[in-house]
Amino acid sequence: MLELNFLRTNTERVKEGLKVRNYDEEGLKAVDRAVSLDDSRKDVQTRLDNLLAERNALSKEIGALFKSGKREEAEQKRSRVNEVKEEAAKLEEALREVKIQLAEALYSIPNVPHPSVPAGNTDEDNEVYRDWAGELPVLPEGTQPHWELAKTYNIFDLELGTKITGSGFPLYRGQGARLQRALISFFLDEAVKAGYEEIIPPLLVNEDSARATGQLPDKEGQMYFVEKDNLYLIPTAEVPVTNIYRDEIIDPAQLPVKLTGYTPCFRREAGSYGAHVRGLNRVHQFDKVEIVRYEHPDKSYEALEEMLAHVAGLLDKLELPYRILRLCGGDLGFTAALTFDFEVYSAAQQRWLEVSSVSNFETYQSNRLKLRFKDGKETRLLHTLNGSALALARILAALLENNQTPEGIVIPKVLQSYTGFDRITAQ
Repeated sequence: MLELNFLRTNTERVKEGLKVRNYDEEGLKAVDRAVSLDDSRKDVQTRLDNLLAERNALSKEIGALFKSGKREEAEQKRSRVNEVKEEAAKLEEALREVKIQLAEALYSIPNVPHPSVPAGNTDEDNEVYRDWAGELPVLPEGTQPHWELAKTYNIFDLELGTKITGSGFPLYRGQGARLQRALISFFLDEAVKAGYEEIIPPLLVNEDSARATGQLPDKEGQMYFVEKDNLYLIPTAEVPVTNIYRDEIIDPAQLPVKLTGYTPCFRREAGSYGAHVRGLNRVHQFDKVEIVRYEHPDKSYEALEEMLAHVAGLLDKLELPYRILRLCGGDLGFTAALTFDFEVYSAAQQRWLEVSSVSNFETYQSNRLKLRFKDGKETRLLHTLNGSALALARILAALLENNQTPEGIVIPKVLQSYTGFDRITAQ
């Protein structure tokens, strides 16, 4: 969430940022409400502090009066102490309530977009930041989309997944399972080579962790909730990995902190229907390798460029055509200041598929996380960044479709040492 001091001193900038996100005048009132609630909080806190100071002073006076034999005067002051206690109890309750309201108001305000974020309402307004320079692959007539290839080569089964669990839970088998495992290992190995520490995090998180990274209260509808234990299945490794250093002060000598983790990811994706979500294009469970960074505020956008280069390098090695989009205000995630999406081209479907989002959250997450560093005598919030490197379902779909031949599906050279075979053949 935004820092209160930033909100106070940059009120108009925040409002202009919300306009880029297409907030109307009613939505902009959340900023004024937060500032007003903070004024109320300060007022109640001051009155409470004054009462507590008065109580402490009276307590000392009462002790002195009893010692000097002035019992009647001491009892009068004791009566005032009781009044102060009652007034203080009411103010403490008022303070608790205004703090809750202030937190809710702050949670309702998204991050301020970076100045480079273009205006726009939907994903159709996203800006092509880096286009594919070569020719897009054109497949001969008779080639198949990946959901048909799955049946031809017996590499994954959506119907069995539906039988075992429900729609949107694919089952991988044979060479398909080995290709999936090869991609995970390749992505992790490349991240480790780039200096990221590998993490195997829990797949469920508590409410504090989900709130700290911004999944709550913004994305409850997308998350699977285990009600009995009050735990959430993770929608991405970003959530547990980013929470590793929650409530900590990091030594500047440790920066940058670079972490990577592979996890299955679980997303309800409610209301997703149609041909554009067939097969692996949109599923409720998918594998993903995530990269996460904690950075000095002065270096976070340099780090963002490094992360873009890392993801681009993976796609180059997989020999997949891709482009990079800069998300517009209307498509920008609630917690992000700037996001770039990577899309790979599916030759069989003849369209682009999103496979990665790389974002800088600046201090929005770290303020919730209380993730700080020492800058001389000052304690400051770090910047957090993360990105998919990569999400496997659509990567697998594009690899299968783009590399199909009459002799089978060719495996990219970079993966052959991981799979142990150079093509997928009918079983």
